[in-house]
Amino acid sequence: MSTTPASGHQGPQRPSLSLRLKSAMIMGMTGVLSKAFLYGFNKVEVTGLGRFLDLLDSRRDPANRQRGLLTVSNHISVLDDPVVWGILPFRYIFDPSNLRWTLGAADICFANKFVSNFFTAGQVLPCHRLKHSPFGGPFQPALTQAIRLLSAPLPPTTPSNQTYTTTGLDLHPSPLSFPNFRRYSWVHVFPEGCVHQHPSTDLRYFKWGLARLILEADPVPDILPMFIDGTQRVMPEDRGFPRFLPRIRKTVKVAFGEVLDYDQTFGDLKRRWEGLVLREQQRVAAGGAAGGRGKAGQEVVLALPPGELATEELKNGKEAEEIRIEVARRMREEILKVRKALGGFPEPDPAFGLAETWRVDDDIEAKKYKSRVDGSNINQD
Repeated sequence: MSTTPASGHQGPQRPSLSLRLKSAMIMGMTGVLSKAFLYGFNKVEVTGLGRFLDLLDSRRDPANRQRGLLTVSNHISVLDDPVVWGILPFRYIFDPSNLRWTLGAADICFANKFVSNFFTAGQVLPCHRLKHSPFGGPFQPALTQAIRLLSAPLPPTTPSNQTYTTTGLDLHPSPLSFPNFRRYSWVHVFPEGCVHQHPSTDLRYFKWGLARLILEADPVPDILPMFIDGTQRVMPEDRGFPRFLPRIRKTVKVAFGEVLDYDQTFGDLKRRWEGLVLREQQRVAAGGAAGGRGKAGQEVVLALPPGELATEELKNGKEAEEIRIEVARRMREEILKVRKALGGFPEPDPAFGLAETWRVDDDIEAKKYKSRVDGSNINQD
């Protein structure tokens, strides 16, 4: 995954002034344009913004952060990110160190050097979609980067490389090059993995990459569910001419839930996951050390950085899959609770939360199509 040899020193503690200004201008001006579009041409209703801003305020100084922040929402429009972040007050949108990192389609956001530089400065990580790329899936390098952004900075003795590759041929600057400046970052994800425009804003199943962020970030992050409605009418997938222009005079709703009680929501699954990891580490150690014992007779346990999995069993084993499926299901339920609290939406279809429900669409090669399951408009660009 990594392409640059590790060095023994930490290197610079933060990006150069020019890089910081570039990121602040790109993210800040994108935020200004998003705010102008949202509030200048549409009606905006935001629920729970005050407590979310309090959370951001508590994280303003990276040195005082105690854990990462993971926000999770449904995905109903190509405009969801960055437009919905136009709801943030001006004092937040020019401070990249306290703004979100997210995943973006590698074949679009990183198609050439120009757009790659733009989205890298905009704190986007290149993500490949497994349906259209052999480099996709829940174990791709972008997920490792995201897990470590949520986690405690790696110690100086741990390799922290300047660049990483997602295909073996591309090269991207690693946000982990400045571990203290980006310690315990904010990561936002859309775990449906595609734009899903359902008539009543129901949700598809959530993909396993989300479960990796929840289970493998160390320490566990603050997790906050969000729900978005209205951007599907601003940029409907079945829109006609002029297709490139968003529609105006729509009502856009953004609702922030409460930070989840991690132990109550995921505690049993986290303990189950940690037990599986420990068993696998001890099994590997036993194969590399006589009897799996160190010099003092203690068990040898491989200590790996967050995002590194020691064995194939931790990736594709039956128990690992069962844990990830349940984590993703519970997170989906938390977002549906935020949706329900807004009122005005019908009860969700329980079958939509199952991956097998959507397998009838697997042989559709197009990136934009109408689902056979619910007739919704899907965009996997």
